[in-house]
Amino acid sequence: MQKSLVALSTIAALGLFACQPNTTDEAAANADSANTTSVSAEEMTDSQKQAYAMGASMGLFVSNRAEQQAQLGLTLDQEALKQGFNDGLADTLKFTPEQIQQIAQQGEEVLRAKQQEMAAQAAEKNIEAGLAYLEENGKREGVTTTESGLQYEVLTEGEGASPVATDTVKVHYRGTLLDGTEFDSSYKRGEPAEFPLNRVIAGWTEGVQLMKEGAKYRFHIPSELAYGQRSTGAITPNSTLIFDVELLEVVKPESEDAAE
Repeated sequence: MQKSLVALSTIAALGLFACQPNTTDEAAANADSANTTSVSAEEMTDSQKQAYAMGASMGLFVSNRAEQQAQLGLTLDQEALKQGFNDGLADTLKFTPEQIQQIAQQGEEVLRAKQQEMAAQAAEKNIEAGLAYLEENGKREGVTTTESGLQYEVLTEGEGASPVATDTVKVHYRGTLLDGTEFDSSYKRGEPAEFPLNRVIAGWTEGVQLMKEGAKYRFHIPSELAYGQRSTGAITPNSTLIFDVELLEVVKPESEDAAE
């Protein structure tokens, strides 16, 4: 949605260019600005910086859009794009602003449809891959499968307290996809995470309750106990996830600490 708004903003900006007459004074200003590329950032005037920022925003959007389309197997015609940009600046558009907005919206619809198609394909593959993985993984020595389908293995036993679902816990963790792609890690951030155990994915809520402070477990979480049909970041729909979790502390409410 945000990218769509950026796209429409870009089109609106081009429309503004097209609607403004190119006066002699503006032509002279444009000629002066032709040398902006040879001016360092420190030497730019405020006006040049603002113009540069507008162009850079458009360029970054187009670059990101081209990369996004390439990942979906869609091409972005660079020459047509350049022609449209130049025609907008020169007020020689081949379409009316209303037609341009309609065409742009059609492009967004094509992109969304392709994204949905790719997501559906990925979701189906993820289900198959997850079921196959869990079936084989469950046969390994040291792996326990719970009634819900959660699988875990004890890497290090703990000796402290075990949390209940309503507790807040402090943990270090690393999350990966089945192909080894790391999508999150408190270790990389350099500080543990702290959160109520009943406000995370079901696989975590169930699994961490099996641990004691000081323990480190590896959880193999079926998609239905993870994010299900949702996608977030590198996690696509129906992904089976693997987490290494280290339970550092069951955090006591401040009232209990004060009582002690």
